[in-house]
Amino acid sequence: MEIGFVTAFLGGMLALLSPCSALLLPAFFASTVGVRLRLLAHGAVFYLGLLVTLVPFGLGIGALGSLIMSERGLIIAVTSVVLVTLGVAQIFGFGFDLSRLFPGASALQQKAATGTGLVRTFLLGAVGGVAGFCAGPILGTILTIALAQGDLWSAGVLLAVYGAGMVVPLVVIAAVWQRLGARGRGMLRGRTFHVHGREFHTTSVITGLLIAGVGVLFWFTNGLVSLPSPVPTDLLSWLQVRGELLADPVFDIIAILALTVLALVGWALARRRSRAHRADPQPAAEARS
Repeated sequence: MEIGFVTAFLGGMLALLSPCSALLLPAFFASTVGVRLRLLAHGAVFYLGLLVTLVPFGLGIGALGSLIMSERGLIIAVTSVVLVTLGVAQIFGFGFDLSRLFPGASALQQKAATGTGLVRTFLLGAVGGVAGFCAGPILGTILTIALAQGDLWSAGVLLAVYGAGMVVPLVVIAAVWQRLGARGRGMLRGRTFHVHGREFHTTSVITGLLIAGVGVLFWFTNGLVSLPSPVPTDLLSWLQVRGELLADPVFDIIAILALTVLALVGWALARRRSRAHRADPQPAAEARS
């Protein structure tokens, strides 16, 4: 399952950076540039829009998977073949748009393009999670893994992680967009290259290799069941014992109070520095000169 979550998060990141998502970035930036609090608010609303679309999709797939888990061997075989096929399709630039499965998706896209403020951001999230020709194989991969889990709630969480993989880099990129420069922006968009006269895109190739690799891993680890744990068993046991101590309600209250105090101190220091800078900007200018 850990590999599934990692794949879902990376899949969300790569879906955001895929060539067909190029129009999503400036649409999101238009409402957030220049104001950090506004950026965080729009990021949260964008994620909410993603969840509204993706999580029900994942729950439906998970419910279907739970009904057919009696044929686990067949599910593993089919899942592996589908993942490798989707990976190859992604490498060669073949795709599909899953938003066509949703009634009224085109009208929703038009509202997202013409709306303003938080409503527009919410609609961008609701549409951006499933729309995109070249991102279709990525979402198809996550849905295939969710189906193979055979559990309704695990599938829903997997799609929520996929959405987080989209929104986290989106907020970070929006925050540093002006500082990236032309070279940094070009690296984010990836680049095209040719092999024997056929055009490929770096992001699509990386994504396709990741998807195909997960498919192969799925086959050789019996659906990721026999995958070795990345954390030693002794360490897991130690963490479990310490986790029981951390579950004490008294500790939770102390931790919350401590974090609150630290946040207030950090906020007070930042506000004090901001006031000092506004009150006496001349020394700072002289120091730079």
